[in-house]
Amino acid sequence: MADEKRTARAQKDGTEKKSKATKKDGSRHADADRSTDTVSAEGKAEARRHSVEKAETRAKATAKRKGLRKLTGLDRDGLLGMLERMMLIREFEEQCANLYRAGRIRGVTHTYQGQEAVAVGTCTALRIDDYITSTHRGHAHVIAKGGEVDLMMAELMGKATGYCKGRGGSMHIADMTRGILGANGIVGGGMGIAVGAALSSKMLGRDTVAVCFFGDGAMNQGILHEVSNMAAVWNLPVVFLVENNLYGMSACLEDAMACPELDLAKRADAYGMPGVTCDGMDVVDVYLAAKEAVERARGGGGPSYVVCDTYRFLGHHVGDPLSYRDKSEVEPWRALDPIPRLGRQLVADKLATQAEVDAVDAATRAAIARALAFAEASPDPDPSNLTEDVFA
Repeated sequence: MADEKRTARAQKDGTEKKSKATKKDGSRHADADRSTDTVSAEGKAEARRHSVEKAETRAKATAKRKGLRKLTGLDRDGLLGMLERMMLIREFEEQCANLYRAGRIRGVTHTYQGQEAVAVGTCTALRIDDYITSTHRGHAHVIAKGGEVDLMMAELMGKATGYCKGRGGSMHIADMTRGILGANGIVGGGMGIAVGAALSSKMLGRDTVAVCFFGDGAMNQGILHEVSNMAAVWNLPVVFLVENNLYGMSACLEDAMACPELDLAKRADAYGMPGVTCDGMDVVDVYLAAKEAVERARGGGGPSYVVCDTYRFLGHHVGDPLSYRDKSEVEPWRALDPIPRLGRQLVADKLATQAEVDAVDAATRAAIARALAFAEASPDPDPSNLTEDVFA
């Protein structure tokens, strides 16, 4: 009996000690979690500061850049053309946002303000018969590749005269005559299409190149590993063009990316292909990086990654409350706006006067006003044609 009591007492003492230890451990783990959260928050803030400081340093280095014609190989009209297309994109997106808020565009609308240099710089390096695949934020890619803004506006407003007869909307615009293989609402959805287009170029003996646009939010999609490996093994003429705007929807890069120093271009090392990073707020820098990658692919040098560090001024979509980022974060990036930045460089380089820059701006606003008028005057689709172009 005495032995049983001693055993029971020992078990009770052991349980109490274990309980106290568990509570103590739990408290210690909770403190550790709180500590980790604090460090994580500080780390995120530091990473964001570093990103904008790096962009500001680049901007200062190129602010008084001269000799743009010699640097780029583009003539005056070509350089002014880049400015015009960026302005056209900005005005188109501003109008789209207004129409969405007024309830005149259905679905979700993802606009591109702030990132114009990426689409324009890249597509300026392409020929009309080269291919691009786009994303959910794809209006700019279509415009930069030469798409018609009146047909785009009609498509967004669901009109029969739209690119897809009003059936595709914002995230499904395509124009095969210009090598625009379509926007895509699926994250990373264009990757396989781009590599397929590059494979067709190689098999048919053509020197056309495919550019696959995608954001940092798509960097961890499994298909990117598959197509990167395939493109490298088969030495395909494709450029993987990463628009690193620091956020995948509301997830910031620091939370989502396991990559040394968040250097996304290093991902290319795994496939034995080049990977470069450029200033995505500077259309000239994007053009030079894209041009080198495109020429390499066209000449048989195979695939590569081009990472464009950029920033979207507005939310993931029109109506996004932006509760995941601080308002103070945006202003330094707005100061790096790629449109006035190129305008200032053209004036400083005596390739245009300020009056000419203003005239380009006015002309693009008028072009978007005409596109809107065209869309408003266009008929709605006829319901009796609902099954047209359905092949399944």
